[in-house]
Amino acid sequence: MIRPLSPPLPEARGPLSAAVIAALRGADAAGVPSPARCSPYGDDLQLALYVLYELHYQGFDGVPDEREWDSALLGVRAALEGRFLAALRTDVPVTEGADTAARALDELQVEPATDPGDSVSHFLQAEGSLQHLREYAALRSLYHLKEADPHAWVIPRLRGRAKAAMVAVEYDEFGAGRADEIHAELFAALMADLGLDTAYGRYVDAAPAEALATVNLMSLLGLHRSLRAALVGHFAAVEVTSSPASRRLAEAMRRTGAGPAAVRFYTEHVEADAVHEQVVRHDVVGGLLESEPHLDRDVVFGIRATGCLEDRLAARLLTPWREGTTALRGNAP
Repeated sequence: MIRPLSPPLPEARGPLSAAVIAALRGADAAGVPSPARCSPYGDDLQLALYVLYELHYQGFDGVPDEREWDSALLGVRAALEGRFLAALRTDVPVTEGADTAARALDELQVEPATDPGDSVSHFLQAEGSLQHLREYAALRSLYHLKEADPHAWVIPRLRGRAKAAMVAVEYDEFGAGRADEIHAELFAALMADLGLDTAYGRYVDAAPAEALATVNLMSLLGLHRSLRAALVGHFAAVEVTSSPASRRLAEAMRRTGAGPAAVRFYTEHVEADAVHEQVVRHDVVGGLLESEPHLDRDVVFGIRATGCLEDRLAARLLTPWREGTTALRGNAP
């Protein structure tokens, strides 16, 4: 049986996401309720936003491609984005003058002296089981099966040194011209080693709001030119923190016998992202701020918002894992 290229629509998690999913199936989008009373970080709003963003990626089986630019759905998306972005700006304040991109990036490069209790990669390296790694991979597949795609939206919004450097890093992410080396394909091979279903979007229903939010942030920043510097900040945060975390995850994969493809995905990121970190910091961020210095605070916001949502996800994963239960919604894979 040949699977459709696009995934099926997920199950709703409340009245907001139910109305959005119904609209994609043909119902009137005017019936989508206001998100004003929804938690900005909750399952209902985050799933509704995720579903609308996915129209700009692989779409959904049975949903016409034309719905991507449906004006009523774009209005719904704008309301959801406004609620999410307002919460992030409240929870991630940036102090003018005191907070700079250079300082924020320096802070990311300081590794804790001891094994921190709130770090997922440290937990998985030291005591994570193969099942923990399977759950982690299932949740991260929401991004890694489209790795680098959200960041590509910033390319036409950059110029000069920043654009050239961003394209160079993205070229590596997309396999440097080799389809089998595309990082999304390498992650699919990791999932296969772990006995997971590699279908795009397979684990959306299993993903808690905290996992959806980390992916939604990239789409939010990528789809708005006004947030281009925040997307650069997000990209910088990912690249700066990736190499040491990937080293720990590679060790976890080896320790649990996850398989060669599982190990390779993270060892590839140890090497590549150590180089990318310098390019992103000095040429992407540096080039952007050289031409548009007024965007410095936006870069900081992107860095800090990324950390805020990653911290929320870490807490959501580590609490049940330490209690001996699953971090996934529904049945574990």
